[in-house]
Amino acid sequence: MSKLSLPRPAADESAPFYHGYISEVPGEQIGRYLAEQLQELERLMAPLDDTAARARYAAGKWSVKEVLGHLGDTERIFAYRLMRIARGDATPLPGFDENAYVPAGDFDARPLASLVGEFHALRMSTIALVDGLPPDGWTRRGQASGASISAPALAYIMVGHVAHHARVLRERYRLSPAPDAVATA
Repeated sequence: MSKLSLPRPAADESAPFYHGYISEVPGEQIGRYLAEQLQELERLMAPLDDTAARARYAAGKWSVKEVLGHLGDTERIFAYRLMRIARGDATPLPGFDENAYVPAGDFDARPLASLVGEFHALRMSTIALVDGLPPDGWTRRGQASGASISAPALAYIMVGHVAHHARVLRERYRLSPAPDAVATA
């Protein structure tokens, strides 16, 4: 398990839009949270089959598969931003529209196990990235979505984003984790 611990980012280290995600993070043990969230998400998906994973809690809302696909898209984008900024790349990074990405991903047509496997691979890659960053990488800031953002803020945002959606999956979709089960890809 990753032992990465980062101080909570200050308010000026990200756009106000992200402060809610950062507030979802309970402490500074980012490495531990990254690994635990992966297990939590796999336990939430384990009881579902492909039909159940196409469920929506209300008309016009994403299906469980679409939420999982969104988590993968966002993990990939935020990890890329973190890598670029931590490497000192000052190129402003564009935003993205998750509401356009989800339909284009056609996640409901994919097997649930494939989506779980993809998120697993992405999160393991994120863990490797954060564990491999040199100390100087964590001191850097860059531009993303038209706003200043720090490398630590991106790590917190990734954890907080998954925490937010995991809570939505539990509360609105009424998903319950399988006890000690892990979905396999």
